[in-house]
Amino acid sequence: MIEQLPHWVNVLFLLTLVATVVIFYYANGKRKKLLAGLILWGVLQSILAITGFYQITDTLPPRFILVLLPATIMIVVGLLPKYRNKLLKNRNLVLSTLLHTVRVPVEIVLFYLFMYGMIPELMTFEGRNFDIAAGLTAPIVGILIVAKKVSNTMLIAWNALALCLVLFILFNGILSSELPFQQFGFEQPNRAINYFPFILLPAVVVPIVVYTHLTDLIALLSERTTVYNKAQVLKSATPR
Repeated sequence: MIEQLPHWVNVLFLLTLVATVVIFYYANGKRKKLLAGLILWGVLQSILAITGFYQITDTLPPRFILVLLPATIMIVVGLLPKYRNKLLKNRNLVLSTLLHTVRVPVEIVLFYLFMYGMIPELMTFEGRNFDIAAGLTAPIVGILIVAKKVSNTMLIAWNALALCLVLFILFNGILSSELPFQQFGFEQPNRAINYFPFILLPAVVVPIVVYTHLTDLIALLSERTTVYNKAQVLKSATPR
């Protein structure tokens, strides 16, 4: 862990991590294999971070590729129809939308990581990170879905915009890290992700957020997903 960082920041992030995984689990029909896989992946990355594996940043290829590459592969494989359709069959659109509220506490954590010199300012809401907007609007969108006051078009637009926001800050975070291709944050690089528990932000939280947006967009475009009571198709949530 980062020694000088207040303990409550670590606790807040860990609680946010747990909330992300739990909501994702319930939003996708409580698939135990999926939960077990996420836990196993998180434990593996935690062990590597705790041992200081990711704090060595001058290797080629960079060790951080063991986070980025597997996470990317998991997202791509998860988008294949064989696996994607299993999740969308029981997808709860309200829960998958509310999942994005976790981005608010994540932004608080990032701000304090900046204050303690572990990430550059551009990764906070005072810099280039506007991802908090998705977290603040997620509960509103969830309520509108339950109240049947939102159309497919609006949901597609919200998910697309929120996906762009998280991808934007993801790439800024990677390009601010102490990697061979670093482009930003040279005075105060993104070092936090080399430590436990913050390694779990790019390893678990961000992939879940990105995958949820992608699959919700696919479901919305195909009108296959279910809404809150799991008895009505998404089309029925569109105002007539």
